[in-house]
Parts: sequence; structure tokens; C-alpha cells
Amino acid sequence: MTSPQSRSRSRRVPSHIAVRVAHAVLGGLVATGWLLLPLARAGTEAPAGAAREAGAGAPAEAPAAVTAQDGTATGDLVPPLVAAGAAGAVAVYGYGRRRRRATTRTTPGGDPALTPLPELDRQARRLLVETDDCTRVCAEELDVAAERSAGDALEPFVYDLRHAQAALAAAFRLRQRLDEAEAAGTGADPAGDEDDRRDVLEEIVALCQDAGERLDTAAPGFDQIRALERNAVAALESAEARFREAGARTRAAEATLAALHERYAPAAFLPVAGHAEQAKDRLLFTTSHLNQARQYADRGDGAKAAAHLRAAEGALAQASDLADGVERLAGELASAAAGLPGAVAAAEAARDAALALPPDTRAGLVGALGHTESALSAVRHETAAGPHDPLEALRRVTEAAAGLAAAGGGDVPDGRGHALAPAHSALGGAACFIGTHRGAVGSEARTRLAEARRLLGPDPVPLSEVLRADGLAREARRLAERDVRAYGNPSGGRGGAGAGGAVLGGILLGDGEGGPMSYGGPRTRGRRGAYFT
Repeated sequence: MTSPQSRSRSRRVPSHIAVRVAHAVLGGLVATGWLLLPLARAGTEAPAGAAREAGAGAPAEAPAAVTAQDGTATGDLVPPLVAAGAAGAVAVYGYGRRRRRATTRTTPGGDPALTPLPELDRQARRLLVETDDCTRVCAEELDVAAERSAGDALEPFVYDLRHAQAALAAAFRLRQRLDEAEAAGTGADPAGDEDDRRDVLEEIVALCQDAGERLDTAAPGFDQIRALERNAVAALESAEARFREAGARTRAAEATLAALHERYAPAAFLPVAGHAEQAKDRLLFTTSHLNQARQYADRGDGAKAAAHLRAAEGALAQASDLADGVERLAGELASAAAGLPGAVAAAEAARDAALALPPDTRAGLVGALGHTESALSAVRHETAAGPHDPLEALRRVTEAAAGLAAAGGGDVPDGRGHALAPAHSALGGAACFIGTHRGAVGSEARTRLAEARRLLGPDPVPLSEVLRADGLAREARRLAERDVRAYGNPSGGRGGAGAGGAVLGGILLGDGEGGPMSYGGPRTRGRRGAYFT
């Protein structure tokens, strides 16, 4: 009979003990094999193998290093001994930590060196937000730097960013699993589950810290590549050209919004209804700081010019994102309107096929059939009545048909293809909203967005995963909007044209840090703040 603790554990995040022990054991086996292999080959002649090794990794001018001795050289033993020692250290560390935790769980008062779980949870959430902001800004700065730098000069920084993004994605995945496990559980966690929770939170913290440290380490080198302090005038000219482009795109977005108002129901373009005004606000901020950057550059104060220029670049990127969001949604609505008749026909075919099943089989489909017919009827009525929301109509039809298929009604023709349009639209809209309001958005919305993006990755996914990603993306948007409503005064008490929107957008650091965000991790991202006056 399963104990209550075991049943509770099954609903929560699985323990990582077995995984870590397996890693340590595997490392030890690999190291041992590496150690014994040269001994087994000692005294044998293998010209062909030596030639292959020389071609693969040894310098061409020293082939004798491979075959000079019959036995194993002392240097050959160093790498496997190091690997074996490292594997052993990992195993000892893991065992010691588990023993330490077991002791603290049974000792009154526990170990004061252990961070309390609520505090550790807050630290993990804060680091997720900080690291996510840093990777976004680094990607933004790399895009700007690519316009004026050779691609090979930026390759190390692109690599560092990808490393940080991969670590962050893993951290978000762990956070999502933890949230799902907590949502599925009830009551207080047993001690063992608290220990698993601590393991997961510590791993999230470690992943975020690794990503942040990688970007912090790369920041000085990136500053040398960009050289904003030395090349402020040239960078200003480039920013001013982008400013004119962003202004034209914002005006086009306004015209597109007016056209959407005429063609679709208000709910269809509600996600981007305020984008044009927000883009104008970012451009107003850009104008102010480009002017200040120009003034400081003319005075020869490159550091202050660079700080204001970086702030203007961040606002320009967001203005472009906001304008692009309007155009993207317009294309998605048109595509959904074109695909809706095919989705309706596919759902009708699935319904008819279910109705043709034997009565005893069809009896289990009554609820799903009723839901499908209701959704089809509502969509037909809305499309006939006039302006409607084609993305939402497409979503309802595909969800109803998927429910019928899941109940045993058979596959829906191209159901996944029809479901991808609303899912990608929801993902794009949530990503734009979070990116342009990141100063207020917490870890929960970002975690849901990361999971939706993972599910809609480059590899084909089943219909059920597409629908789940759609739901997660919409939840991410809802949670982000909740955070923004609760944020309060976004200007942080600072004046200046568009300053409130810049703080809300994460262009300027809040919480008294001040200054614009730049390429780097949490320690270096605000390094230009001292020159931002």
C-alpha cells in the first residue's frame, strides 16, 4: 500500500537524487575506462590508429608523440585521473549535502545556514526576471552592434548569449514543472517533498547565476567592440536613421489599426489597441535622449553621450516592436479569416463521421458532439452577422474538434495546422507585451511564455501540445497584464518625456538603480547609470 508521503511525492516534482547519482556513477565509469584503455593497448603497435589520432588532434609536425613509447606515457594518465577525481568530488558533495539536509530535517531548529524556502523561492523568481531582462537586452544590443561591426567580432558574444539563453530556458522549464506540481498537490508538503523543492529552487538559482556571470564576464569585451564612448557621433547618426524608420512604421501602424477597426470586431484587435500610442511615447523618449546624447558628444563627454544613446536605442527597439505587433496581428487575422472555412469544414466532417459510428460507440460522444455543434453554430452565426474575430472563431472550432477527437470521434483533417495560427498569434502577442512592459512583469508570466515557446518550437508537435501552448501563451498575457495593473507609478518619481513608459518597459532600471540597461548580466547591466544625468 502506498504511503501518503509517496502519493504526495508523485504529484510533485520528481526527486533529482537518482539523476545526480547516475551522473556521478557514469562519470566514474567513463573516467575508469579512459584510465584502463591505454594500459590495455600498451606494447601494441597501431600505426593506423596513431595516424588517425595525429590527423584528428595532434600537431602534424610531431607524429612521434603518438608512438614514441610502447607503454602509456605519464601525461596520458592525467586527464582520466582528473575526470575520476571530479566525478568522485561530485558524488561526495551530493552525498554530504543529502546527509546535511537529513540532519537538519530531524534537528530542532534546523540548519541556520540553509536559506528558508520562502526566501529561496523569492530569490529564484527575482533571478528569473533579472536574467530574462538581461538576455533580452543583450540580444537587442547585438542587433544594433551588428550594423556597424564585423560578424566574426561579435561571434564570442553571440555564443555567450546563446549559452545564457539555454541556461535560462532550462531554469524556466524547472519553474514550470514546479508550478505544475504545486498546482496538482494539496495540503502541506512532507519533509521529503520540501527537500525536492529546495533542490529544484537551488538548481534554478544556479542556472540563472551561471547565465548572469557569463554575460557579466563578456560585458567589458562587448564595450570595446561597440566603443560607444569613442564612436558616439557615428552611433548617433545610425540611431537617428532608425528613429526615422520607427516613426514611419508607427504612422503605418496607426493606419493599419484604423483599417482593423473597420474590418473586425473590437475584440480582434484589442491586443494591439494601444500599440501606436505606446510607440509614440517611446519615440518621445528617444527624441529627448538623442538630443542629450548629441549635446554631450559635442562637448566631448563620450561617457554621458553613450549612456543617453543607449537609453534611446532601447526605446527605439520597443517602438519598433510595438508597431510591428500591429502589422503582425493584421496578417494573422487575415490568415485566420482565410483558413476559417476549411477549419469549419474539417470539424463538420469529424462530426459527421462521429454521427455515423454505431450507436453503442456514439453514446460516449454525446457531450463532445454537442459541444462541437454548439461551437460550429456560434461561429456560423458570428461570421454571417458581420465583423467578428476570426482568430477566436478559429480557436473555438479547432478546440471543439480536438475535443471530439480526444473523446474517440476520430482524427480531424489538418487539425494541427488550423490550431497553429491562433497559438502563434497568442505567443507573439504575449511576447511583445511582456517585452515592452518587462519593468513590471514578474516571473510567473515569463515562465508561462517560455513554456509556450518551448512547446511551439521548430519541431512538429501534436495537436494537443499546440492547444496547450495556446492556452499558456494567453495565460502569460493575462498574468502580465495583471502585473502591469498592480505596478503603480512607473516613472519612479523621475521626470522627463516618456520616462514612465521607459521604466515600465525596462529601458531604464527601476528600484533606484537608474540608468539604461546595457549588454551584460545583473552586475553589469546598469553600468552606464553613473553617467545618466
